[in-house]
Amino acid sequence: MKELLMGNEAAALGALAAGVQVAAGYPGTPSTEVLETLAGRSTGGLHAEWSVNEKAAMEVAAGASYAGARTLVTMKQVGLNVASDPLMCVNYVGIKGGMVVYVADDPGPISSQTEQDTRRFAAYAKVPVFDCTSPEEAFEMIQEAYTYSEKYGTPVILRSTTRICHSCAVVDVPELTAPGRAEGFIKDSRRWVIFPRLSYENKKKLVAREKVLSDDFSSYGRNEIIGNGPYGIACGGVSFAYVKEAILGKEDLFTVFKVCTPYPFPESMARKFLSGVGKTAVFEELDPVIEDCLISLSGTLEHRMEIAGKRTESVPCAGELSAAAVGLALSEIFGTDTLIQPRSCEEQPPVPVRPPVLCAGCPHRASFYAVKKAAAGMKANFCGDIGCYTLGNAAPLDMVDTCLCMGAGVTAAQGIGHAEPDTVNFSFIGDSTFFASGITGVVNAVYNKADIILIVLDNSTTAMTGHQPHPGTGITLMGDVTETVSIEAVLKGIGVGFAETVDPLDLKKAVETVKRAIDQTGVRAVIFKSPCIAIVKHDKPLIINADQCIGCRKCIRELGCPAMSMDGKHAAIDTSLCTGCGLCRQVCPTGCIGKEEAR
Repeated sequence: MKELLMGNEAAALGALAAGVQVAAGYPGTPSTEVLETLAGRSTGGLHAEWSVNEKAAMEVAAGASYAGARTLVTMKQVGLNVASDPLMCVNYVGIKGGMVVYVADDPGPISSQTEQDTRRFAAYAKVPVFDCTSPEEAFEMIQEAYTYSEKYGTPVILRSTTRICHSCAVVDVPELTAPGRAEGFIKDSRRWVIFPRLSYENKKKLVAREKVLSDDFSSYGRNEIIGNGPYGIACGGVSFAYVKEAILGKEDLFTVFKVCTPYPFPESMARKFLSGVGKTAVFEELDPVIEDCLISLSGTLEHRMEIAGKRTESVPCAGELSAAAVGLALSEIFGTDTLIQPRSCEEQPPVPVRPPVLCAGCPHRASFYAVKKAAAGMKANFCGDIGCYTLGNAAPLDMVDTCLCMGAGVTAAQGIGHAEPDTVNFSFIGDSTFFASGITGVVNAVYNKADIILIVLDNSTTAMTGHQPHPGTGITLMGDVTETVSIEAVLKGIGVGFAETVDPLDLKKAVETVKRAIDQTGVRAVIFKSPCIAIVKHDKPLIINADQCIGCRKCIRELGCPAMSMDGKHAAIDTSLCTGCGLCRQVCPTGCIGKEEAR
């Protein structure tokens, strides 16, 4: 049946069509929808889970693959850093059931810390990587990836990028059936136990496999040489779509080399491509992976080829490409008329500036404000983390001094404290991030006698990536009720002496709790527990009594809530945004803010 699918949905349904039996991952834009689609569309025979982090997900999948199950691991590109230890090792050990690692890169970046390129990691880890060019191809390629994985006994990476993940296309999806039972784990310590001698022998096999896979990929149907024009274009991923649009109507001028397996690079096909063209332009996101392979290969040819791309600064070195950017680069490299003119349209008004902010009613605003009031006048540092609460860095809160990677707020605060002992160091971390990568940092703090105040922002969900459950919610990805892991109990079990839970929307009590934490030493924690406004029913919006409002702007100047503004000389509340959280009412010096029925 034909369905309109996002790229992530297409990859998920392709995995189901291939008979995936175990799927694990951690939420991260732009990859999240893959696992959610698997859970929602499975007809049975599938275990799917949100693991606590990508490392755990990779290890779960490895174990299931050892038992003969086809497995899928999903993550965004920075998640691959977390999963790198087991991925490197499982490639040396090998697998039995096909194992596909779906990694979504984020050119821009749009919602990530880095612009790292998974194709580079694949080559570093010696893991074959497929690079899909469209949602339709993602559906088909993931099925082929399982075949290659089992053929060579290796995990394989399917790399996608934001525009593939979130663009839509019509895909012909067959009737999905439940997979059969896996063969099961067969004990063989000479195969499954990684020892130095085994790694030595398998390293030689991995190196030898590169040439075999390169030759195999040179006949892989999705690697193509298209056309026979004098000008060469090499491309991969979504850039292939941009190239097609840029050369539309002028295809006879170009020979296009479409690379869907950047590692191992299909050298035989690349040699054939280079032998038929003169100068070549290369388009790819993000790093010059294809470009470097062609440059290296051209050095072995009788006549060195001229390769234009990121290395020659002919193509932007960072960010996303576009059909217009490709057309401009082609016109500059080859002198072709490939400029894409913008469509004419009536003059539009300028788009208003809309910086990202915490939502109206977000409990994190109250948490930041409580800490700010409690620490006023102190030499304090506020180490943030990855999540919605990173937006606490914006004025007027200005409560995030550092943000590095998931879990780093806990340990960065320790480092600052060791280097500058006369400071008060706070670490902010969300509930999902606490489970993913914060617990080890707290153990480190307790063990090494750090002096930090941990602020856990518990909004009962993984909000930034679409409100996925986590161990603290008591619900699994499949909707099953499970044991709820208490953050306060975990902290006390680790050895944190002061660990208290408080509602941040009770401003007076929240400030008092933080002050008591400040008065102590060592590792202490305050858990601010209040649900995300997107998962609970809102209270009635508040209103301003204009007769009592003195126009002091304190509610606006100190909170930065998007529901609040000035209407002439008085504050005003946008009732379409207000959730009735009541924080502004507790800040107002005249008591002019209240519920409508109280007016």
